[in-house]
Amino acid sequence: MDIALLQQRLGHTFKSAALLQQALTHRSHSSLHNERLEFLGDSVLNCVVAALLFEKFNKIDEGDLSRLRANLVKQQSLYEIAQRLELSQFLRLGEGELKSGGFRRPSILADTLEALFGAIYLDSGFDAARDVIRAMYVPILQTVDPKTLGKDAKTLLQEFLQGKKIPLPQYNVVATHGAAHNQEFEIECLVPKLDIQVFGTGGSRRAGEQAAARLALEAVQLALVKAPVEPKKTRQRTAQLKLAGIATIQSEPPEPEKRPSRQSKATAAKEQDELPLGAEAVSQSKSA
Repeated sequence: MDIALLQQRLGHTFKSAALLQQALTHRSHSSLHNERLEFLGDSVLNCVVAALLFEKFNKIDEGDLSRLRANLVKQQSLYEIAQRLELSQFLRLGEGELKSGGFRRPSILADTLEALFGAIYLDSGFDAARDVIRAMYVPILQTVDPKTLGKDAKTLLQEFLQGKKIPLPQYNVVATHGAAHNQEFEIECLVPKLDIQVFGTGGSRRAGEQAAARLALEAVQLALVKAPVEPKKTRQRTAQLKLAGIATIQSEPPEPEKRPSRQSKATAAKEQDELPLGAEAVSQSKSA
């Protein structure tokens, strides 16, 4: 384990090697673990990210800023940063966690990253911790669209499909690659109604699904531009309303002019034949 390499990636050299070691220690390893540092680092992280958002998005209100911050500091976002740092190779885990693959568990990696932020704060103060966090998040903020409020790709794809009345996508694990401590998942995303199939990769199944969802959203938007979904016909809509018990008012077409049918003529002739003799005579005399 090359601690100097980790410090280089963080952009911070620790004055206290003991703090760095504690930040990397899981509770399964020893009693001097990183959970208290994680608590501290979580608060420092939220403060720095809130300040970054406040500076960058000056037209977004408090509620939207809070939702955006929550998305940026959630476990998945921290896990993806930890993956880029290859933090798993520096963890200090107990034997049980090592055997069960704890070094690639998103929750452990995200918690360790927060513990590192807390350790940097104790080691060199708030400004040092802020500089480290800013270096990690500024590139991420360049890709954030405030209109989506930081929603992840899977959520955006789902909402877009629901808005177009298209069935939700399907995700499947196609393959896994790499060593156990640094696996890469290949995920397939299908949108059957539009005949779309894309593939994404990531350091976890969730990250791979997010990557695939991003590609699928682009493909869906492009497909709908070329061939928009046809609206339902009026008759089908009227039928649906009737089934739902909703009254519909429709203008009735004018009734066609009635003409005597063959059946009515035959009936009149029959009635004439059935008249009594006296009545028939009277009828003939009147005609005479």
